[in-house]
Amino acid sequence: MTPQEIVERCLELSRTDGMLVLVDETSTANLRWANNALTTNGVMQERLVTVIATLDGSTGTASGVITRSAVTTDALKPLVRAAEQAADDNGPAEDAQPLVTGDAAADWFDEPGRTSADAFRTLAPALGDAFAKNDEQQRLLYGYLEHEVRTTYLGSSTGLRLRHEQPTGHIGITGKSTRPGTAAAAAHAGSAWVGQSCRDLADIDVAALDAELERRLDWARRSVDLPAGRYDTLLPPTAVADLMIYAYWMMGARDAHDGRSVYARPGSGTRVGEKLSSQPVTLWSDPASPGLECAPVALARASTAEQSVFDNGLPLGRTTWIQDGQLAALLQTRHSADLTGLPVTPAVDNLGLTVDGANGSTDDLVGGVQHGLLLTCLWYIRAVDPQTLLLTGLTRDGVYLVENGEVTGAVNNFRFNESPVALLDRFSHAGETVATFSREWGDYFPRTAMPALRVPDFNMSSVSQAS
Repeated sequence: MTPQEIVERCLELSRTDGMLVLVDETSTANLRWANNALTTNGVMQERLVTVIATLDGSTGTASGVITRSAVTTDALKPLVRAAEQAADDNGPAEDAQPLVTGDAAADWFDEPGRTSADAFRTLAPALGDAFAKNDEQQRLLYGYLEHEVRTTYLGSSTGLRLRHEQPTGHIGITGKSTRPGTAAAAAHAGSAWVGQSCRDLADIDVAALDAELERRLDWARRSVDLPAGRYDTLLPPTAVADLMIYAYWMMGARDAHDGRSVYARPGSGTRVGEKLSSQPVTLWSDPASPGLECAPVALARASTAEQSVFDNGLPLGRTTWIQDGQLAALLQTRHSADLTGLPVTPAVDNLGLTVDGANGSTDDLVGGVQHGLLLTCLWYIRAVDPQTLLLTGLTRDGVYLVENGEVTGAVNNFRFNESPVALLDRFSHAGETVATFSREWGDYFPRTAMPALRVPDFNMSSVSQAS
């Protein structure tokens, strides 16, 4: 059955007051490499069907959600009945709202998008050239390249029929330098990582990524041990994305309203309308942002504090979360908006940060540092205190010493303790906003645009033994 036929059949089978059906068709191709050689590749197709049944009762509307993969025609009726039974068992849903109404979109009957190994026709040879070059220069490359096309079909008992096709590609490469005269596995003198996300793999320049790895590994020819402490630190866009994505994910209006996050006003309510930063920073999401395009409607396969299955199909537009340093909006379902009295602003699947008047690259910012660090990559980020959004994590694959405006060597890894909300007020310099890829969260949230930030007192709380 086609995705559209699955949607229509499930809706025909419904015996409840309302039903939503989402069919996700995902086509994925990938390459993996190690020690300057391709190791594996694969092409996969996946289908997930989510049925959301709603049941009106005297005390409210209940919902039941069931998701299954590899669904056959014979499995549709049991799937629908299971969702209906779940709604009956669950009782009234706190987030219940009327289902979104509408008609069939113009592209509803289009086939799902596909990818294949052919997506790598230009990148695979480019990787081969990089492998040969690194063999000659006694460096090793490890990495992963993926291209995915996910097509989502959303149908509702209200008549709504929507289709969204989301292409996503990303590459991550780790380079390691080996000491001449030793086996590759014996000892690595340096390690660095670069990554990029895109909609079209043609936008990935393997040679440019490899050149950046070569530059960073050359920096690591000199090694310096430094103690823990607060350092004048440059965060390139990828590291800023690591931190800002976490700040965005914690923007749930319900948690703030209930006093459980940094966005909660002491006493009661949220901090919407308050200044979080004295800097001219704007944090935004926009489904139509060039290069970061994402679903223009809400697509929720489960209800959480930040999203509601009842909101499926709600139109999304540009949302400004922080405007000129002031908290302007939080992640709002229609239910949480009723509680907070604020506008409905559902989550959008991309994120950008801009600083008014900022320009220049990470390298430009390096030129202004007399003694500090260039922190290229963060890892294993976790929350310590949700009330301040204090995060802890590790540095990885490249922390560099900057002296008199130049990178002069690599330093040991650290554990850091910082709040991204606090950093938005404390940074001293910013670069231009560019598309970037988070090392920590990019697999889940690849569409980001961030500036480089210079933080004069970034807290390296302890030395890490990781190498």
